[in-house]
Amino acid sequence: MGYDRTIRLRAGFTPTVAAVRQALAAQGFGVLTEIDMAATLKAKLGRDMEDYLILGACNPQMAERALDVDRSIGLLLPCNVVIRADGPQTVVQALDPAVMVSLTGLDAMTPVADEAARRLDDALTRLAEELDG
Repeated sequence: MGYDRTIRLRAGFTPTVAAVRQALAAQGFGVLTEIDMAATLKAKLGRDMEDYLILGACNPQMAERALDVDRSIGLLLPCNVVIRADGPQTVVQALDPAVMVSLTGLDAMTPVADEAARRLDDALTRLAEELDG
């Protein structure tokens, strides 16, 4: 089973980051955490790498529904979205919410995962349309 939903864009890293934030917000996701992996690896290990940002996105209503089904689901929250440079492209990846259903084995998680997947797919589609036309 794949565990990601991925798009590749011709847009640069910085404009993609801004557009991802807007697309997530339009789908009801707020960004709770932000990890700049390039800066972290440079500071801690002296290692250079491509631009690589992890956003921890959360839709509070869906998080509440998921937690009502399984309190341990917090291990998989928030929804991680990765934005990374890959040569001339920028890759945007979101964790596939179906992973929640697969890992928990709880059918009651399916409606939450389906809605989250629909919202993330809508955000990714909006990004592709906006940045790649």
